[in-house]
Amino acid sequence: MSDAIHRSGFVGIVGRPNVGKSTLLNYYLKEKVAIVSPKPQTTRHRILGALTRDDAQIIFLDTPGLQKPEHALGRHMQEAVKAVLDEADVIAVMIDGRVGLTDADEQVFARIKEVVRWRRGEPRVPAVLLAINKVDAVKKPKLLPLLEACAKTGLFADCIPVSALTGVQMDTLLERIVAHLPEGPRWYEPGQRTDQTPQRLMSEFIREQILMATHEEVPHAVAVLVEQVEERERVTVIQATILVERPGQKAILIGRGGLMLKRIGTAARQQLERLLGRKVHLELWVKVAEDWREDERMLRELGYLDSGAS
Repeated sequence: MSDAIHRSGFVGIVGRPNVGKSTLLNYYLKEKVAIVSPKPQTTRHRILGALTRDDAQIIFLDTPGLQKPEHALGRHMQEAVKAVLDEADVIAVMIDGRVGLTDADEQVFARIKEVVRWRRGEPRVPAVLLAINKVDAVKKPKLLPLLEACAKTGLFADCIPVSALTGVQMDTLLERIVAHLPEGPRWYEPGQRTDQTPQRLMSEFIREQILMATHEEVPHAVAVLVEQVEERERVTVIQATILVERPGQKAILIGRGGLMLKRIGTAARQQLERLLGRKVHLELWVKVAEDWREDERMLRELGYLDSGAS
């Protein structure tokens, strides 16, 4: 029997919106388990992704962006972040290297300092690492002062410039994460990569295409409910309802002559076929559910009150 050390634990990926947290998770898992878009609040759930190696099992917990909530959905999103911060063995904070330190980043740092202070009575205080993301688009003269400023906070065990998109220094970041994990067994079977159910992935892949196609208030007011999935001999039939809060948002989503909805449906179908590895027939409807983001019953039906968000 090998005496080699095996490490395992939970790694919370946190930061303000749009710094690349979900891109990092997808990069390490080598598959898409979290949707990505330029819009804030793309991630609404806590998303678990397990990376299993011979020497370690790293259980990543992707989180919604840290920010002040504006509705019941937002409050549950922030509760999901708090739950991750309360259980993580390693906290990986991400910032966007292209824009430097923002007030929102400083607020995230202050929140993490509070978490570390509060958890000091535990047997093991979480290690905090900083990933300065998107450095493939940052010139070195701008990056060096940013690294110095982050190091001066005294919060981080390591400050590592990376690109979750191109892979720059991602191996280095992973090795530092593993080094800070406690010794322990595997918590998940090697083939188990995520806790996202097929239906949740389907709804998220559809929502991703809506986020890419729409602007202003529409992306934030949208949710997708997969109503039925039917496996036929040569095709999977998926029926889904897109929820919005206002009739005007419904009109935008449908578009003139239904063109916008058709465009979204075509792009979503292509993503779903990659996910399922077979032909998909996708049927979409748009329904107004006024103020659904404040409706606890709707939030539960949509799955926003489980998987760390309740």
